[in-house]
Amino acid sequence: MSALHYLADGFLIALQWQNLIYAFIGVLIGTAVGVLPGIGPMSGVALLMPVTASLTAGLPPEMAAASALILLSGVYYGAMYGGSTTSILLNTPGESSSVVTTLDGYQLARQGRAGAALSIAAIGSFVAGIVALIALVFLADPLSDMALQFGPAEYFSLMLLGLCAVSGLGGKSMTKALMMTVLGLLLATIGIDNVSGVARFTYDIPDLYQGLEFLTIAVGLFALGEVFKTILERDQSAQEIIKVGRILPSKQDLKESVAPIARGSLLGFFIGVLPGAGATLASFFSYILEKKWSKHPERFGKGEIAGVAAPESANNAASGGAMIPLLTLGIPGSGTTAILMGALLMYNVQPGPLLFSDHPQIAWGLIASMFIGNLMLLVLNMPLVKLFAKIIETPPHFLLPMIIAISVFGVYAVQISTFDLILLVLCGLAGYFLNKNDFPLAPLVLGLVLGPMIENNMRRALTTSNGDFTIFYTKPLSALFLVCALAWLVVPLVMKRRGKTVVINEEA
Repeated sequence: MSALHYLADGFLIALQWQNLIYAFIGVLIGTAVGVLPGIGPMSGVALLMPVTASLTAGLPPEMAAASALILLSGVYYGAMYGGSTTSILLNTPGESSSVVTTLDGYQLARQGRAGAALSIAAIGSFVAGIVALIALVFLADPLSDMALQFGPAEYFSLMLLGLCAVSGLGGKSMTKALMMTVLGLLLATIGIDNVSGVARFTYDIPDLYQGLEFLTIAVGLFALGEVFKTILERDQSAQEIIKVGRILPSKQDLKESVAPIARGSLLGFFIGVLPGAGATLASFFSYILEKKWSKHPERFGKGEIAGVAAPESANNAASGGAMIPLLTLGIPGSGTTAILMGALLMYNVQPGPLLFSDHPQIAWGLIASMFIGNLMLLVLNMPLVKLFAKIIETPPHFLLPMIIAISVFGVYAVQISTFDLILLVLCGLAGYFLNKNDFPLAPLVLGLVLGPMIENNMRRALTTSNGDFTIFYTKPLSALFLVCALAWLVVPLVMKRRGKTVVINEEA
């Protein structure tokens, strides 16, 4: 009962008029940040940190810290929702965790079901946020202990499982999916090696020293790829103005989304708890799980509502899960929570095991405000669904320049580099040709995301074991993940071969 008592005290802080205003401003800015490609929650929170310092200047230290965290965390989970809007309407991922939403969300929009897709994304985000927060209240301590059990070997094996699971995003051909995964891993090696400091595949081009910007490649492949398809093929379906059907989801849509939202919320939360895993991995895993679980996996990628509900729930739940290692252990689980940790330290508040006892006002006020903020997001975004959905009715000769402008602005805002704009166009052309030849784009993106994580964790694990590779299968959790990864590849091949044998015997 102590957790509920503390939560009630937290609501007393979160419901103060100035904190309600800060929460509203946070989720409003967060939604805008998520919609614009390239800015993302990390940049949004970082840009607003100095602003919160001036806004809370006259308040007592504890209250100032609580108010600042309420605003900044509002930007964080608001951006997680906002990224779905352009993913669904324009095939332009607002941030990395929204890449998976483009696979089915954009297809739904082209079928005139943009309103249903946006509504399900809003409902899924709200439910996932509430599930994550309830779990945060009651499971923070045991889950933080569990997260500590994950060392470099366990992370390496988990990421490897993620790569093997990518066959679920491969469409018709697992071979093409694996080829695209390898290409993503190869692109991830470009830049300065973090351990040795050696430049890899940079060819003395200074712009390549930092590596390839993930969002530039994702926006190029998905958004500009679609633009080039329309221009080069004079796609007649794109020339017609797509009419938006009903705005709210039908009973069938809701029925088909209930289980994916529940599974995505739980899976996203538990992946979010693991430092370094992040919302992007959560959304990919959730989508793969739904495709494997579905009775009709062939519908995925063609406009399946579960393909929007699951990843959108997972990425929002992951943002709640990422708060557990930050608040209870003082370990930031993602780039955005690292900036939130910086905000806490700016107010002389040390996150970690003593935060809940030394600064209960801040910890519980923040958790309570996240309940209120998620409700604000739902109330704010559901009425806007109709307005957002109208974007898809824009004639192509107006819509295409708008997609190009949003893509260019978003990509240029990240590093302010003309090289990234050239890369954006090249990725757009590559996306068009790959799509035309049935090469799936999602495995490439996942390989690019997981590549640096896999390499870093493998090196850390081998450093601790003095180069002994047995560390990966002598640790129980790591061994379990490796067995699952192997099974993910082998079982479908065995089933396929057995199916062929049965057909041959029947013919005989």
